[in-house]
Amino acid sequence: MKRLNKGLAKIKEYLPELVVLSVCALLLLGDIGAKQGYHMDELLSFELANAEFNPWIVPTQPQGRLARFVEEELRGDNFGETFARLVDTVKDVLQNRGASKLLSYQAEVFEEPVWISGQTFRDYITVGERDGFNYLSVYFNVKDDNHPPLHFMALHTVSSLFRGRLTPLMGCGINLVCVLLMMVIMMRLGRQLMTLAGCGRYGRSAGVWAAAIYGLSAGAMSTVLLIRMYAMVALFCVALFAVHLRKLCSEKLGGKGFAEGNKLLILVTVLGFWTQYFFLFYCLTLAAVTAVLLWRQRRLRELWRYIRSMAAAAVIGVAVFPFSIADVFRSGRGVEALGALSSGVAGYGSRLAGFLKIVSMRLGVWFAAVCVLFVLCCAAVLAWRAWSGRSAEGGKKAGSAVRPEREKGAATGEFAVWCLLCIPVLGYFLLAARMSPYLVDRYVMPLFPFLILVLVLAACRVGVLLLGAEAGKDRALRLAGLLLMLVTVGCQLRDPLRYQDSYLYRGYDRQLKIAQDYARYPCICIYEGVGYYENLPEFVCYDRTLLLTKEELLGRQDLASGSERVVVLLKHGKDRETVSAVLEEQNMYCREVLLESGEAYGDTLLLFETSMNE
Repeated sequence: MKRLNKGLAKIKEYLPELVVLSVCALLLLGDIGAKQGYHMDELLSFELANAEFNPWIVPTQPQGRLARFVEEELRGDNFGETFARLVDTVKDVLQNRGASKLLSYQAEVFEEPVWISGQTFRDYITVGERDGFNYLSVYFNVKDDNHPPLHFMALHTVSSLFRGRLTPLMGCGINLVCVLLMMVIMMRLGRQLMTLAGCGRYGRSAGVWAAAIYGLSAGAMSTVLLIRMYAMVALFCVALFAVHLRKLCSEKLGGKGFAEGNKLLILVTVLGFWTQYFFLFYCLTLAAVTAVLLWRQRRLRELWRYIRSMAAAAVIGVAVFPFSIADVFRSGRGVEALGALSSGVAGYGSRLAGFLKIVSMRLGVWFAAVCVLFVLCCAAVLAWRAWSGRSAEGGKKAGSAVRPEREKGAATGEFAVWCLLCIPVLGYFLLAARMSPYLVDRYVMPLFPFLILVLVLAACRVGVLLLGAEAGKDRALRLAGLLLMLVTVGCQLRDPLRYQDSYLYRGYDRQLKIAQDYARYPCICIYEGVGYYENLPEFVCYDRTLLLTKEELLGRQDLASGSERVVVLLKHGKDRETVSAVLEEQNMYCREVLLESGEAYGDTLLLFETSMNE
């Protein structure tokens, strides 16, 4: 009974936080339920996570070299046989190196694209009965990609728990957990930052307010809906700041000194590095600001300890995933990013403007506008008081109204704390705007919680400074703060209630339903680039699929599928007349039927029947 009462008391104590988390979680789950299709990169995430030693889908090579070796030479009928073959393989590699069977093994490569079965496509993006929790496969797959492995390993873990299945919740659920954890950290940061500013009594309200605004923003929704690593890297950025703040201001926050949390600092840094290389934009800028602050405060011993910790994190991160060096300095995407950084300011202004527009759309212009309006109202109230003479009873009293009495333990270096909060955010934004390959929101998703936290704390701080926080005015200040919270949260509710972003891919369910209805027939997909990745869930349904570019289609002499019907998927609906003519002339297909003109990707689905089916 005592435990129950204690638990109920704890729930009552944190009821506002629990309500905010629960409401935001339900709304975000509703958005996940509305997601019907996937971005190409999202399905690539599932493939890198779940295709056993087979990182890429190649129409002329359905099975990769290592995947074929594992299937034919390494995997035995039981664990003992597999282990013995693995030992023999390791001995062979150590003795013969390049001439070993593993390193000289060849994949089966065809001269032109071949039919790929639906089961093969299922194996690409889901976990089967025999390849669950195979993190070595994930590690091998991502070494040929431009990203570190942590997010893919988390996605593989979830897929291993739900074998043979592919649903948005499997990937978005990871993002949802990351967003909710960020909200919890933001609530804690609100208390800490307001305490350091001498306004600790308003810290809880500020933290809850910031978390609510973020959880209801279009930025949080996009972060949850995009099944990539950006929610996870955003979490590690927020956690890294929280660790730094706790270490730098340990005594004022009731800690045990700068040495506290040193292992946590290394852990968060390493995990962030293993998630996405853009983490370095924030991490390095934050480290530079921290080092400068320690040096200016003559905390040289702590500065040396901090440098050693960050160096240890770098060594651990690179040692576990050494391919990161090549990813950053020699891969195509890495060279492109470094080249953009060294290209000067040409076109930089337009990119900054483009990302600023993205940020404003994702955070909610209504929220920012209300915060600015609140500051103006505070200034108006202060001016009215000065004019009416209510706060002009002498220099000391006037000064006390403008500058409230600080609480015990208030920070003397409030400016330094704001530098720690704002400068790394600005540094990340400037670097991301210069080095990101595309003008899309994913590259600035880690900034969303920080920017909202800055706006909320600034509004709270200005309100305390301008309105005063003495005993007689504290109630009025709290009422003003409550009103501001209600107005901004109400404005922010527009985002979850009216969210119609492209990450939902509405309309794809009809396209997938057609694939399920015609599952016994083959499919021919005419694509450009690697556009077929968007349609992998469909290819799982069809009996078999042939992936062709337009040029390959025109040069193909035999397209016979052995079926009286074939479904043709035209990516983005291009060249329908040409494709129809080739199929009718070369393969005796007639009676073309339009099945769907897809909304999600602009695809066109056609059904062709043979003349014998008339």
